[in-house]
Amino acid sequence: MALLRKINQVLLFLLIVTLCVILYKKIHKGTASKNDADDESETPEELEEEIPVVICAAAGRMGATMAAINSIYSNTDANILFYVVGLRNTLTRIRKWIEHSKLREINFKIVEFNPMVLKGKIRPDSSRPELLQPLNFVRFYLPLLIHQHEKVIYLDDDVIVQGDIQELYDTTLALGHAAAFSDDCDLPSAQDINRLVGLQNTYMGYLDYRKKAIKDLGISPSTCSFNPGVIVANMTEWKHQRITKQLEKWMQKNVEENLYSSSLGGGVATSPMLIVFHGKYSTINPLWHIRHLGWNPDARYSEHFLQEAKLLHWNGRHKPWDFPSVHNDLWESWFVPDPAGIFKLNHHS
Repeated sequence: MALLRKINQVLLFLLIVTLCVILYKKIHKGTASKNDADDESETPEELEEEIPVVICAAAGRMGATMAAINSIYSNTDANILFYVVGLRNTLTRIRKWIEHSKLREINFKIVEFNPMVLKGKIRPDSSRPELLQPLNFVRFYLPLLIHQHEKVIYLDDDVIVQGDIQELYDTTLALGHAAAFSDDCDLPSAQDINRLVGLQNTYMGYLDYRKKAIKDLGISPSTCSFNPGVIVANMTEWKHQRITKQLEKWMQKNVEENLYSSSLGGGVATSPMLIVFHGKYSTINPLWHIRHLGWNPDARYSEHFLQEAKLLHWNGRHKPWDFPSVHNDLWESWFVPDPAGIFKLNHHS
């Protein structure tokens, strides 16, 4: 009996030793795996440091695109990848302008946008036909054009960036938000400009509240609008929430029911975004989207305010490469002459 007890004790001891060895190996292997994973994780982080910036290059205003790119590239040390989007008949000209100018050093991809995706989704509108140009709707289709990036910046072509674009890219998007925009009520310094030129900064200025489909949304007409000329977007959330499909649905409803028009807020591309993103977007630092510089040629911001601004946006009819316009000297300092001599500045009546 004593011998049996001793054998059991030996067996128990061996079992404990065996378990200790197994546990030690597992812990050691787990630590090694973690270290390996930490080493490997440096590569994706390095890749993520590439900042994708999407900007369109329309045939008649390609000089705007090149000035915007020049301002971004010149004011940052970040690794920028420019996605320059154009229609098929402009792609060669885009490439030549970049490769035969001071922009030849930038990292870029030229992306073709097929306007056939818009067939049956745009209502003819004679009040501001320029807003119906296909490239105005590129922002709706970001995941179809950009594939390997989690986070993307979209910019209108009539902007100049005075700050480091890394700051804009670092904008925090709340959990579940597919995009960040600038609120139209977020900048007290701009209120004098708003009063002077009669800007609309609520949903009432963009949507026709006489229509049942708009009333049924339950959105107060006094809700502050936002401007989608500068977007920081999360591609995973965008695809998960099927944002593009939602935007297309409202485009088609507008064709059928005339829910919004350019005669309201000048926002043929803005209106469906106001509907789809209502209450579901993060905000961009106001200084990263100083807008309305193209709204009225008689309305000017103070020089001090413009110096503080990180991004200037000439949204409106009066563009800084044309006449009449305001603060065009700030824009022209970034202008890159057209190697083909087609795009010319017009600052005289």
